[in-house]
Amino acid sequence: MSKRHDSLGIKHVIRPEWIEKTVNLWLAGFSPKEIRQELDDYLSSRKQSGGIGIRGAQSYPKAITILMRSLITPPVELIEFSKNTKRMLKKSVTEHERMALYWGAISATYPFWFNVARQIGRLLNLQDQITKKQIVQRLKEQYWDRQTVSRVARYVIRSFIAWDVLQDAAVKGCYEKGEILSIDNMRIVSLLLEGALHTIPDGKSSTNNLYDNPGFYMFDFPRMAGDLVAQTNPSIEVMRFGMDDEILKLRE
Repeated sequence: MSKRHDSLGIKHVIRPEWIEKTVNLWLAGFSPKEIRQELDDYLSSRKQSGGIGIRGAQSYPKAITILMRSLITPPVELIEFSKNTKRMLKKSVTEHERMALYWGAISATYPFWFNVARQIGRLLNLQDQITKKQIVQRLKEQYWDRQTVSRVARYVIRSFIAWDVLQDAAVKGCYEKGEILSIDNMRIVSLLLEGALHTIPDGKSSTNNLYDNPGFYMFDFPRMAGDLVAQTNPSIEVMRFGMDDEILKLRE
């Protein structure tokens, strides 16, 4: 298990338009140093709610760190994954496909992001409305009873709402399922699956468990056989046990 898997990491709301800004700077040829400087100027007046206003100097740099690590200067074990993600972002992709690529990048870098989605997905499979208390309680079972779990989970929940994949319900403190993002591009689906594998300490999962992972509750994408996943994404290999049991694994 790397530090990524044990860390909470998300200490600020991450809005999708901030990710768009980061990617557009990279596509325009800015260096990592220049991107950081541009983000510093941009986010100094962008509130977590989406409004405009002067920000505290201690707050928004946390968002810059998350954006840079997820998309521009990733951890060494995610460099190849990041390169492949950004290659796809250079192509003509739909809004939903871009969101999927962003989601995979943040999930791989900050597994807590994906694990919050997983707990939300589990709860939404059981009921139409869920509460922050229910989400946090499940997270504490996974990350132990850390005092910071509740605060950090709030940042991720508000990020999901900004992404429109979760909605505030009419009852205060309750949430409902948001927009469903449809993905048809097999290469992007394979990168989304790879991102999820990077959230798992041993980097492997049965094919069925991976596709059925509630952390994908906001996505609608086709299921590919393990062999096709491995052909589409060389970073993933398939292992077969018996006639029907397949394991997808990050290639070492």
